[in-house]
Amino acid sequence: MSGIVLDVSVSLDGFTTGPNVREEEPMGDGGERLHEWHAGNGPDGEIDLGVLRQSEEAVGATLIGRRTFDLGLGPWGGTPFPGIPSFVVTHRTREDLLGDNGGTFAFDGLQAAARRAKEAAGDKDVWVLGADVARQLLGAGLLDEMRIHLVPLLMGEGTPLFAGERAGLILEGTPVAGAVTHLRYRVRRDA
Repeated sequence: MSGIVLDVSVSLDGFTTGPNVREEEPMGDGGERLHEWHAGNGPDGEIDLGVLRQSEEAVGATLIGRRTFDLGLGPWGGTPFPGIPSFVVTHRTREDLLGDNGGTFAFDGLQAAARRAKEAAGDKDVWVLGADVARQLLGAGLLDEMRIHLVPLLMGEGTPLFAGERAGLILEGTPVAGAVTHLRYRVRRDA
């Protein structure tokens, strides 16, 4: 069975977006800088591309916060990964939506969306998109792993990854450094 994995780029000061997140700037002012490592252009960029490729190959479904869905649908042109089912965590459920790229969005509450995403992913990972839904999953004991891509950047403000949550984490493997530092943690269940 798959695990629920938060795979996120975060600034050194703990932000996953820049300030002023809005429709015109879904990542907030300057927030796209958090994902520049995806291009592999920085020092040791081939390392970053290898980490990205390995992570993306493991995606079998996504869990998305409602605000992330609302802001991301246009730029994604469908689901975040073509043909991959996505489950939007919301209290405002609606009929499933077929994305332009062949993926389907389903709308459900936290527990049901997590269960359905794990079933859909099979033996692959369920990726979490959105800081708020990540916090909800952590609080509900449903988050299994965190893959943090630590970007050498101070945003100053934006969307904090975690704001007051507590969890024990266990380092998995060795940190990998390219233009950013890639860390993997398993969430401790006894914490």
